[in-house]
Amino acid sequence: MSNYNQQRSQNTADNLFNGTPVGADEPALFARFLDSHDFADNSRKAMIQDVRKFAKWFSAANHEGLVVGRVTTRDVADFKSHLRRDLGQAVATVNRALVTLRRFFGWLVDQGHVPANPAKPVKELRRQQLAPKGMERKDVCRLLREVELRQDLRAGAVFSLFLYTGCRCGDVVDLELDALRLGERSGTFRFGKGSKERWVPLPLPARRALQAYLETRPPVASTRVFIGERGPLTESGIRALCDKYSAFIGVHVHPHLLRHTMAHQYLADNPGDLVGLAQILGHQNLNTTKCYVQKSEGQLAEAAERMSY
Repeated sequence: MSNYNQQRSQNTADNLFNGTPVGADEPALFARFLDSHDFADNSRKAMIQDVRKFAKWFSAANHEGLVVGRVTTRDVADFKSHLRRDLGQAVATVNRALVTLRRFFGWLVDQGHVPANPAKPVKELRRQQLAPKGMERKDVCRLLREVELRQDLRAGAVFSLFLYTGCRCGDVVDLELDALRLGERSGTFRFGKGSKERWVPLPLPARRALQAYLETRPPVASTRVFIGERGPLTESGIRALCDKYSAFIGVHVHPHLLRHTMAHQYLADNPGDLVGLAQILGHQNLNTTKCYVQKSEGQLAEAAERMSY
C-alpha cells in the first residue's frame, strides 16, 4: 500500500465511527475494505455514512459496541426496518445501506474474519415504479413564451427538438446539417449513424423553429447545426442554456425532463401508442417505454384523495 493510501486508511480508521462504541479491530477492518476496492470518492463517502449509521443503531439497539462477529441477519433486517419505518428514509437510501453492508460482510467472509455474510439473506425494499416526471403544460408554455419574448432563435430550435422529438442532449449536440430534412409539409431528423441510424418526424412547430434558427446561424465551417460562442455547441452549453431559462421561469429545466415531457404529451395525444413512442425515442425494448403509462406520484395522490367510504 502506498504512503498516501496508508495515511487515508489510518484517517478513515480514526474518524469512521465518531465516538460510537465498536470493537478494537473494526475501524481498521472497514478502512482496509475501502482501500482494497477502487471506489469512487462519492461511493466511499456513502459507504462510510452507511456503516457509521449501522454502528450507531447496533450500539443503541443491542447495548453493546459493534463487533462484526456479533452481527446477525436479524440485526440487519431490524436495521432495515428502523431506517424505513422509524426514520422514514427513502427506499433508495435504505437499499444503498443494505448493499454497503452486504459488500462489507462479503469481504469479511472472503478474508476469513466472519464465517458467513449476515446481510446476504436480507432482501432490499421493492421500489414502486412511477412514471418519469415531465413538465406541466403551463410550464412548457411559459418556457416557450420566454424564448419568444427574448427572440432567442437558437434556444427556440433547441427546446423544440427536445419537446417534439424526445431527443437526448447528445443528439442535439451531434446533429449535423445533412441530418435535417425540412419541407413545407413534412420534415425529419436523423439520429445516430450506421446500423443505429433512424429518422424521426419533425412536427411543424419544430420545423419552423429550426428554419428560423438556420436563417441566422453563424457562417462557420463546422457542419454541426448548433453553434456557440466558441464553436459547436457542447453538452455543457446545452445545460447552461437550460439553467438560464430555469432561472427565467422558476422551474428546473434539463434535457431529460424535456424528453420525458415529450413522451407524456405523445401518449396524451396518441393514447396507447407505445410502439410509435418507442420508435421515436429509440427504445429497443417496449418494456422501457411502458414506464410512461405508469401513474405519476401526483396522479396517485389525486386518485387516493378521491376515495370515500
